[in-house]
Amino acid sequence: MKKKNKWLTVLFCVVLCNIAYSQNNTDYSRANWLIKAENFKPKLSETIIQPAGIVKMVKDDASFQGWKAEPVSSVETIYKTSFKKINSVIVDFGNHYTGYFNFKLGVLQGTADGPVRFRLTCGEVPSELAIPFDPYTGGISRAWLQDEVVTIMDMPTTYTLERRVACRYVKIELLASSPYFDFNISDIQFKAISSVNTVPDALANSSEQIIKDIDKVGLNTLKECMQTVYEDGPKRDRRLWIGDLFLESLANNYSFKNYDLTRRCLYLLAGLSGDEGYLVGTVFETPKPHAQAGQYLFDYCLLYNVALKEYVAATNDLETANDLWPLAKRQLDIITKYVQPNGLLDYEKANAEWWLFFDWKEGLNKQAALQGLSIYALQQTYELAKLLNRQGELEDVPGLIEQMKEASRKELYNPTSRLFESGKDKQISYASQIWMILGGVLSKEESQQTLKALVNTEKALTPGGPYLYHYFIQALINSGMNKEAKSSLIGYWGGMVKKGADTFWEVYDPKNDLLSPYGFYPVNSYCHAWSCTPVYFIRKYPQIFQ
Repeated sequence: MKKKNKWLTVLFCVVLCNIAYSQNNTDYSRANWLIKAENFKPKLSETIIQPAGIVKMVKDDASFQGWKAEPVSSVETIYKTSFKKINSVIVDFGNHYTGYFNFKLGVLQGTADGPVRFRLTCGEVPSELAIPFDPYTGGISRAWLQDEVVTIMDMPTTYTLERRVACRYVKIELLASSPYFDFNISDIQFKAISSVNTVPDALANSSEQIIKDIDKVGLNTLKECMQTVYEDGPKRDRRLWIGDLFLESLANNYSFKNYDLTRRCLYLLAGLSGDEGYLVGTVFETPKPHAQAGQYLFDYCLLYNVALKEYVAATNDLETANDLWPLAKRQLDIITKYVQPNGLLDYEKANAEWWLFFDWKEGLNKQAALQGLSIYALQQTYELAKLLNRQGELEDVPGLIEQMKEASRKELYNPTSRLFESGKDKQISYASQIWMILGGVLSKEESQQTLKALVNTEKALTPGGPYLYHYFIQALINSGMNKEAKSSLIGYWGGMVKKGADTFWEVYDPKNDLLSPYGFYPVNSYCHAWSCTPVYFIRKYPQIFQ
């Protein structure tokens, strides 16, 4: 009996040691991944931007959100004039920029015997300078709105707004000053920053002008979001999300080719993964790198693997991929945890335990989309394994893919309507069809039939924004519907261009300019990473778009 107890004690110690080693090894990897992320942190380039002129905001029902900027004068006209007489002015920098706003204050008459107070309001689109922010009705922090009350104690001086902003327009309003001296504002500038320091190849001369315009705005969107990480929006939220990383890195592969930024982001996310090895959907850089607590997104965890695979395909950087491979392989456990014997994911359980994003669309049932994206992620991860010659580690994956495809057709596909139905109410949505097609559940011919049926189904839930619309364009291309892909890209992103976009927006519904997931449209991000992907399509598929 004592001998048996002795062996049980030894076995118990071995198990504890293995657990401790596993935990320590995980911690060691994460620490090293963070070090590598820091090593690839880019140095930001700086460009001084001069104002294009002074404008005023004019109500115009034909313009985006009902407002447009109308030129008033050159900026020099205000430089030698008493700002007390001007009192309020809107400066237009001619394009969207991310960085720091500054101006000079000079004394015109008397002695500066007291402080001067201004309100500075920075806006990406005209409506932000035209409608009052208060009373604030939004569902996220009022502090995201770019208005600051600043007090300048001494002059003459050069004042720089401490807060980094993302905008095209800056409104300067005088709130308080001493009656015993006069002053002016001059040398207004904007120090624009970005990690971009290359110029992409020009499009073919034969490209239509609208395609060139869309590409230009897409490049500007991507450039503004490429800071020390791929930010989702330089105004808001100013952090790294996996979903945005994937789409930005695709566009970067065919434009600026700043691969070190992609590598930094992949390592940063890996270094901040959870104790169980699952990725957190969004992370912050400051005051020190940290993940956003509890933000586990099922679909984003899987898209990390696709982003890593696309990075390897673009760079052949096998060292980084092998380093991160254990993390990528771990994400597949999320799928296997929920696969039922019939090949369908347990949607209700997954939905209760994870954030399933897919799209900003109220009422969207995500069962079919989750099934399709999971198949897609399994396929893409297996392709990554083949690039690394590690497919033997995923020997069960091909069989699982086929099992899940078969279940998708049997349980979710309606052969009469040729559409996938999601949830107990058999909801028809773009999200469901898109992800089943990208997952390869249907043949190319069947995919064409499904997409043609989809666009003719009035009750189908359409995409809620550019994020899902990207995947719709990809589904059209994968199905061989090139003409429809080009037309849809021009119709959607070209619609933003025609409404005056300098950068592409977080949310866009051609039928509702005031749409906001946050209950207050000025707080929307009007330069948003996941909207930049026309750059990817136009440049990867020149035979379609150029």
